[in-house]
Amino acid sequence: MTSPALPFDPAGIHLDAARGLSRGLYQALRERVLDGRLASGTRMPATRDLANALGVSRNTVVRAYDQLYAEGYLEGRVGDGTYVAVLEHPPEKLSTKLSTGLYRGISTGLSTNSPENTGFSSSKVIHSEALKLLDEHHLSPLRSGPPRAFRVGVPAFDLFPFATWAKLYAAFWRAPDPELLGYGDPAGDLTLRGLIAAYLRSSRGLNCGAEQILITTGAQEAIALCAQLLVDAGDTVAIENPGYRAAGHAFANAGARLAGVAVDQEGLVCSALDGIEGCRMAYVTPAHQYPTGVTLSLARRLALLEWAERTQGWIVEDDYDGEYRYSGAPLAPLAALDRSGRVLYVGTFGKVAFPALRLGYLVVPPALVNAFSRKRGVTLRHSEIGTQRVMARFIADGHFQRHIRRMRRAALARRDALLNNWPVDIPGIGPLPSVSAGLHLTIPVDTLAREQELVAQAEAVGVEVNALSHYWLEDSNGPVDNRAGLVLGFAAVDEAATVTALSRLRQAWAP
Repeated sequence: MTSPALPFDPAGIHLDAARGLSRGLYQALRERVLDGRLASGTRMPATRDLANALGVSRNTVVRAYDQLYAEGYLEGRVGDGTYVAVLEHPPEKLSTKLSTGLYRGISTGLSTNSPENTGFSSSKVIHSEALKLLDEHHLSPLRSGPPRAFRVGVPAFDLFPFATWAKLYAAFWRAPDPELLGYGDPAGDLTLRGLIAAYLRSSRGLNCGAEQILITTGAQEAIALCAQLLVDAGDTVAIENPGYRAAGHAFANAGARLAGVAVDQEGLVCSALDGIEGCRMAYVTPAHQYPTGVTLSLARRLALLEWAERTQGWIVEDDYDGEYRYSGAPLAPLAALDRSGRVLYVGTFGKVAFPALRLGYLVVPPALVNAFSRKRGVTLRHSEIGTQRVMARFIADGHFQRHIRRMRRAALARRDALLNNWPVDIPGIGPLPSVSAGLHLTIPVDTLAREQELVAQAEAVGVEVNALSHYWLEDSNGPVDNRAGLVLGFAAVDEAATVTALSRLRQAWAP
């Protein structure tokens, strides 16, 4: 018996059993509908006829048709068979680039969001101020792969007690409390928040309650929350210059104008704040300025708090590596001196445990608790509970404090390995600084050209050295050579690896 003529040529359909015959047929037919080869109202062949033409089982075609019915590509007419659905906006009226790029991406499994596949740039299609801001203020790709000397921002997570963490994690998920498995508090797990509050009271002298703490997915989210809630479009935010550029990006994406404020040996030059028109907020890293490493003096701390109270401004205090102080106890934060409720304190577990943990916290003044919790609820609804409960048990059982002491000793030993074996008499490199805190150090370099040369030579021998010039705002004033320097993290690898890396640097930088 001769099969009836088909409304399209099945010769162009090639099915791969390894990828699923019905799935492949569904994709092939959908592509033809979307690119116009199967126009609206076209009568489709019977499932048995199409199966015979393609050499597949009828069930394969039935499953493909069922999926196309479910998604609205096909429609049935009682007593008259199957037709391509009549669409209000036929795909063939869309642009050629869209139909041949976007829809081909669907059928081949390629990303349909990529400009390489669609033939257009999202910045030309989505017209919004937010997209423009993001284009100008976004994070550069971070270093990936195993830690190398001298990667910045990475603690000695080779020392983290993963076996202990795994046992606590398994114990939680073996028999989780059903009460914890639904939607939780946007501010985070109350048990962990209470333990963080107790830790800050004992280690930092910061008198805060659990209700003032929000658990965040790292310090960056905490900073972004401050930007979204406390900054209006057009407001000015003062940031340290050089400083943590990711914080500046968060404020800029909230519509703020960035005003770089100089940093000297006493930290942020607070006297400059009064000369910044419309300044609503100051972002600072007072315990260990990022990246210069200086500590904000007591006089400057008091001046900064006075500015905030007098102008009704806000201070975002980022204590990103406050646990690492090598003489005496960690410094009391600005928030511990605040008497007017103007300081928001940002902390993170990433520099004590490991960055991939994505666990941080934000301490807000009592008057802002409800607003920040509601904002986080709108953005994320609530946090993942398992990591929070495991961290709470990690702290309550004493593992956290023991780990901090271990990490501090390791960072000190690795710092000393860097300082004691640093190559001397390298042209263009200034003297080593004294390092009493933190996980990195910054060394001055004579010129910007020499800085770039040193960084490139280090990278060529497999050593990571960051350029200080990258931490400055692009519109910074003053000679560019004054921004030159080298930023080196010293905690990522052990002492032996540090010495080996320094030996390679000595050879690479030799005159």
